[in-house]
Order: sequence, then structure tokens, then C-alpha cells
Amino acid sequence: MPTSIPRRASAIVLSVIVVIGGLFALYVWAVLNWSYSEGERAGYLQKLSRKGWLCKTWEGEILLSSMPGAIPERFAFTVRDDAIVKQLQSAMGQRVQLSYSQHGGLPTTCFGETSYFVEKVEIGGANPVAPSNM
Repeated sequence: MPTSIPRRASAIVLSVIVVIGGLFALYVWAVLNWSYSEGERAGYLQKLSRKGWLCKTWEGEILLSSMPGAIPERFAFTVRDDAIVKQLQSAMGQRVQLSYSQHGGLPTTCFGETSYFVEKVEIGGANPVAPSNM
């Protein structure tokens, strides 16, 4: 009889661990599949690198310029698709337009260092802050 109590307790502890693990997996799945916001940003691609000790992710940065002479703002982003990485690697220093979705609340940086995940990229295009040729 005394051995059944520790077995029951260990079964309860194991069940609690499995439920917590399942809830955590469900939370991560939900955060990755539902975006908080979506949008587009355009600027000059300044940086793209693969980072991380254990979880390698592609991290990039573009410079956004609102008007001539203004100090550009930096926009950091994460790329999860290898096809988009190849497009960006060929566009270093050029103007790009990024379509992204924001996934806040990720529990770790293994999914990316930023909450902005690029889903589409267009290279080149009109520069809205360039002087016009009249």
C-alpha cells in the first residue's frame, strides 16, 4: 500500500508537466500564427546577418528616411524564409519595400530577435524622398 501513494503522486506531477507543456506549445503556436499587426516599410537595406548561439535566425535592418536631410530611423526585422533571405542578400544597399507581420509575446529569441517577421520583399521602386527632376 505505501508504494501506491508515491506512484500516484508521480503520475499527478507528470500529468501537470504534460498539461503545462501542451499549454505552452499551444501559446507559441497561437502567437506565431496570429499577428498583432501587419504593414509595410520602405528604406535602404543596411544589414542582414544570421545570428544566435543555438537558434540561428536571420536579422536585418533598413534605414527609413521621412524627408531629405532628416536623420533616418532604423527598422530591425527578422526573416524566416530562405527565399526572402536570398532576395535581400542580392539587394544590399538598395532600396527595398518590406511587407511584415508583428508577432508580439514570443517567449524566446529562438524565433527571432525582433517581433517583426518579413513575409514579402520588393527591391527598388520609387524613392518618395528623392528630389524631383522638374
